[in-house]
Amino acid sequence: MSRKQNWGEDRVMYYDAHKRLCSVLASWTDVPEPDLFAQASAGHSWFRTDDLLRLRALVDDLLGVRDVK
Repeated sequence: MSRKQNWGEDRVMYYDAHKRLCSVLASWTDVPEPDLFAQASAGHSWFRTDDLLRLRALVDDLLGVRDVK
């Protein structure tokens, strides 16, 4: 099974019981959305920017640091 764009549609490809390649719209399945961050970073980044900013805010909260801009 794989998920890909086919003729402009987001589709899930699979082989049926007769070994024929078939596809259905991805929205008709429970296949998860692809992780765009993982695709874009291609494994070069361990952390997402949003997650790092959220972690920084939590640490600042714990240390009592005020948000100064």
